[in-house]
Amino acid sequence: MEGVTTREIVEAAGQRNASAISYHFGSRQGLLGALLARRGGPVDEERGRRRAALGHEPSPGELVACLVEPYAALLSGDAGRSYLRIVAQLRGRFSAWRVESDAATTVHLAAVLDELERRVDAPPPVGRERILALIVLLTGTVAERARRIDEGAELDLDHDAFVANLVAMGASLIEA
Repeated sequence: MEGVTTREIVEAAGQRNASAISYHFGSRQGLLGALLARRGGPVDEERGRRRAALGHEPSPGELVACLVEPYAALLSGDAGRSYLRIVAQLRGRFSAWRVESDAATTVHLAAVLDELERRVDAPPPVGRERILALIVLLTGTVAERARRIDEGAELDLDHDAFVANLVAMGASLIEA
């Protein structure tokens, strides 16, 4: 995302006017925010439904599944895989996720991550580091699978086994 020029974005969108991004989105950052909200909003809504169905004391694995399952479902389509790869490119900004995220489309993500952070049996700074590590693990692993799917590479695990393994790894990180 960072390596793409504004001109390339405008041309790929079939626009002639170089100021189209500014006109429609205010800035490149506005464009990125709109793109993330378009795919991330429905994922966040599904996370909220899944969390609500769990009751009062879900396990760390159940909470991680609330994050992973709707997110990994985006692997099934080209646009979803593109979104997953863009999110992974933002990894340098993950430590500021609470500040930089669009609050309207990350309500349930934030709530589940906060709940997971409270489950870490360690001082708060360790909990914050584990949540950051969880975000990097989930986004990076799913983005890599998206890349492999797009390249037609052979996958070692089917989708369900991939998701179950990622949930187990994420829960282990929280429970470490």
